[in-house]
Amino acid sequence: MPDSYEITPILRTDDRGVFFESYRFDRLEEAVGHPLTLRQANTSVSKKGVVRGIHYAEVPLGQAKYVTCTHGAVLDFVVDIRVGSPTYGQWDSVRLDDVDYRSIYIAEGLGHAFIALTEGAIVSYLVSDVYNPVRERGIDPRDPTVGLVFPAEAGEPLLSEKDLQAPSLAEAADAGFLPDAAAVAAFYASLNGASA
Repeated sequence: MPDSYEITPILRTDDRGVFFESYRFDRLEEAVGHPLTLRQANTSVSKKGVVRGIHYAEVPLGQAKYVTCTHGAVLDFVVDIRVGSPTYGQWDSVRLDDVDYRSIYIAEGLGHAFIALTEGAIVSYLVSDVYNPVRERGIDPRDPTVGLVFPAEAGEPLLSEKDLQAPSLAEAADAGFLPDAAAVAAFYASLNGASA
């Protein structure tokens, strides 16, 4: 998905266990074009089958996310909700777990969701802005036009009341809640220019 990146660390193992770099600001900046300014770190612990998302924050400022599963496993989804984007309404997914310790970077203006594949899955999020409930938005993860595919191994999906009541992608677009691809691209350019 454009403007999202999968990060696969080099795992260094020995008889003591494993060591790896879970985040490198300089390498991420090389890929993204600007540094990830960290303003908040979040952690969620989820029962098997819990779905969190599809969440996003209004741009600007939005909320870029660097997501890692530190215990258990989740299937993580990135959804392009930027109106006018060539990949609008499409999604991609990556398994994040405590075996490969992959992370995913999700730029501002993209939707994010995951489903817990194991009991007690712990997900860590490094984010570019603090939580602001006024600017937080969501899309119903069951929206058939988006078509997220939840694996059978997760069991019956369990959603919060907030996510159950979230609008569909079309409803959010009609209400003017979704980010505009051109405006988001201009925002990215301003971030890239600030780091030059």
